[in-house]
Amino acid sequence: MKNPVILKRFESGVAVVMDDTIPYEELLAAVAGKFKMSADFFKNASVAISLEGRNLSEKQEREILDVITQNSHLNVLCLMSRDEERNIKFLGIQNNLTTQKDENCGQFYKGTLKNGQSIEVDSSITIIGDVYEGCGVYSTKDIVILGTLAGEAYAGVGGDRNHIIAALEMCPSSLRIGDCTYKPERVRQSVWKPKPKPVPMLAYEDSMRILVKPITKELLNSIL
Repeated sequence: MKNPVILKRFESGVAVVMDDTIPYEELLAAVAGKFKMSADFFKNASVAISLEGRNLSEKQEREILDVITQNSHLNVLCLMSRDEERNIKFLGIQNNLTTQKDENCGQFYKGTLKNGQSIEVDSSITIIGDVYEGCGVYSTKDIVILGTLAGEAYAGVGGDRNHIIAALEMCPSSLRIGDCTYKPERVRQSVWKPKPKPVPMLAYEDSMRILVKPITKELLNSIL
């Protein structure tokens, strides 16, 4: 491939076509340069990103998305492929995602994330629904889920630890706030004992670790 990174627009986003022969670190630099050069063209559009031409680990995908956002003004809504089925899933999310005029309110999504869906926003987000295991929510600010969080949630994308994650039922596969990661232990539920009633929980950073506690007025007053 003459150019290590080629950008192509498609109906619901931008495809990043990458050379699969150059070293990964060179690829990251090429992606950064390409999006920095194209920043004025894309401006602050909200798009899906499709990474093509190279097999990538989940960690590498996240690193490439970070490079894209750091070198452009794009609002990356999610990572997707260009096949029709996944486009339909993305468009369903995009059509339900609304932005409030008050930036402190952030964005609202009405619906349940399932079948590997994810949302990425450059604001706070409130999800009115559940986030199934295998799905993810990624926000540069706060995340509030008015339902069950069983998937992954990452608040403070970019490194800011001064953010929170809240859910009516908190049983995530993983949590991350800024550069702090919380991996909950899976407790095996006895078939003889009834499942305890869910309690709204809040996750926040304290002394470089993530604490997850029931939401109380006292807790909110102490951290907000």
